[in-house]
Amino acid sequence: MQIQHNVSLQPHNTFGIAAIAKNFVAVTHTDELIKVAQSFPREDLFFLSGGSNILITQPIIDKIIVKLDLKGIEIIDENAEFVWVKSAAGEVLHGFILWCLARDFGGLENLSLIPGNVGTAPMQNVGAYGVETKDVMTYCTALNLETFQLEKFDNQACEFGYRESFFKHQGKGKYVITDVVFKLKKQDHDLHTGYGDISSELKKMQVAKPTIQDVSQAVIAIRSSKLPDPKKLGNSGSFFKNPIVDRNTFAAFIAKHPAAPHYTISENEVKIPAGWLIEQAGLKGVREGDAGVHEKQALVLVNYGKATGQELLQLAKKVQQTVLEKFGIEIYPEVNII
Repeated sequence: MQIQHNVSLQPHNTFGIAAIAKNFVAVTHTDELIKVAQSFPREDLFFLSGGSNILITQPIIDKIIVKLDLKGIEIIDENAEFVWVKSAAGEVLHGFILWCLARDFGGLENLSLIPGNVGTAPMQNVGAYGVETKDVMTYCTALNLETFQLEKFDNQACEFGYRESFFKHQGKGKYVITDVVFKLKKQDHDLHTGYGDISSELKKMQVAKPTIQDVSQAVIAIRSSKLPDPKKLGNSGSFFKNPIVDRNTFAAFIAKHPAAPHYTISENEVKIPAGWLIEQAGLKGVREGDAGVHEKQALVLVNYGKATGQELLQLAKKVQQTVLEKFGIEIYPEVNII
């Protein structure tokens, strides 16, 4: 365990926010993680994965930043129809998906090109184009920061919701995810092509009978056309969660905005795209200094170069307030703000 001091966090967050960690340590094995957890008070530690889902609002971080560089992919079980694959939390999610696609393991293709690492998937219940982590995850393993024991969490224990989980609420600051096991199909793949623009993209690709690899390529093409590359323009992907409202709220909303896109979640819940709300509120492409709302996808906030975390946070609050005033609907950040 080697503690580094005064380390720049700019390369470690996809927003490209300039910040300094007074103390920084990278862990590559679970035993190193346990040693770090045992060596310092829990409240002094901040665990950092791929840095794709955080907005750093402080120029200097006093906590000890623990970079989770846990690596490794392995097949732990299989039968004629399914395979169970375990990935360490520090593996890049898209890289892991490509690994699975190369072996014709289906189930994760709709999550292609989502930024971040595998360990973030169950924490956020990461999802896209009709598929969520809960649909393909069997269990994840997490380190209990009080007992220093590894515990398994199945889907029920994870308490999954829309971009929500146990780890963002009751378990926040108490557990660190170390690996995730996915149950994937080896044949007769279930394709999810009815959500968003996947079907139309497949038609552009002139694919009549798509494979999981085709679906992945379609998703990559869609995301690449709408979302900025964090390596070129600082961002954290979707900054806001799509709001889910009850039927009464939706009825009042749709009466005023009959053309608004929406998706039925349950008998009493309807999801409304936050990007549509932001765009209709006239905020798409708005820029304040180097903080901006992306010109192609209003759901994404971007750093044009030297925006601070506080400047991006103020822009996010302006977006929230404007949407609330225009539509009477609250939208909330999907990213973690520190």
